[in-house]
Amino acid sequence: MLDIKKILLPVDYPNTSLCVIHQAAALAHHFHAEIVMLHTVTPRSHAAGVPEGGAGLASWDLLEEIIRRAQEKQGQTLGRELDGLSIRRVLAKGNPAQAIVQTAQREKTDLTMMPSYGFTFDQFLLGSVAPKALGGSECPLWTCGHVEQSSPQNFVIRNVVCAVDFSPHVRKTVSWAKEMAAEFGASLTLADVTASVDFWGPGGDYVNPKWKTALVSDAARHIADIQREMGITADVSIGSGDVPAVLSQAAKQAKADLLVSGCRPYGVSLRTHAYAIIRSTQIPVLSVGGT
Repeated sequence: MLDIKKILLPVDYPNTSLCVIHQAAALAHHFHAEIVMLHTVTPRSHAAGVPEGGAGLASWDLLEEIIRRAQEKQGQTLGRELDGLSIRRVLAKGNPAQAIVQTAQREKTDLTMMPSYGFTFDQFLLGSVAPKALGGSECPLWTCGHVEQSSPQNFVIRNVVCAVDFSPHVRKTVSWAKEMAAEFGASLTLADVTASVDFWGPGGDYVNPKWKTALVSDAARHIADIQREMGITADVSIGSGDVPAVLSQAAKQAKADLLVSGCRPYGVSLRTHAYAIIRSTQIPVLSVGGT
């Protein structure tokens, strides 16, 4: 059973993602978790009205300002979904990546949630401190996805897709997907992307049917073994070619509300495929990784 008791929620101000706040609120209500809302004060936020320091900064209410700007600028409200939640506001100075890492370690958070774009997100992924400090972290990363124009208040988890890559940590990834699906009564699909079965020949591209059959059969066998060992009954999706594109299509076909991946997006090379998966998928991505 998942035990999510503390959620770290880094936010950009004034360009705050309401989407990820709504999603964090939904998870916090479900798991009875505390939200640690973190903002790293920068010249950008000072220009938007954050006090420079002293008593003004100490009394400045981050959440209140986010709620006010949401109503004034976007016509959206953050009301009932925040009622009854324990939300602690934390202000930091300096590099956003360092602030996220240090706060996660100090607070011993169980999940970090942030939008898949923006200053803080890019600084976190590309910041030199993140790969070293989080390389062995157990704290998964939830990225919101490009769904700011949808109805964030109606966020639900009905269908979960889990990207299966047969790495040594695949069972940890599948376990997270299984537990998330169980927590919300959602269906589960295990999706694998094999190597491309296309090859170039006279007249254009061709598919090698024997190669395709062998790859699909091998993937299906591995997935069957995982389901049997972990006591899972799930739908199966096996595709080939470009990993982000195929996973995005699998998520669409399954009408998924969440994609669980074993790839960590941060690192010197941003882990093969992980960053592209986050960027190409229109739904939240839970990057579990492995230790």
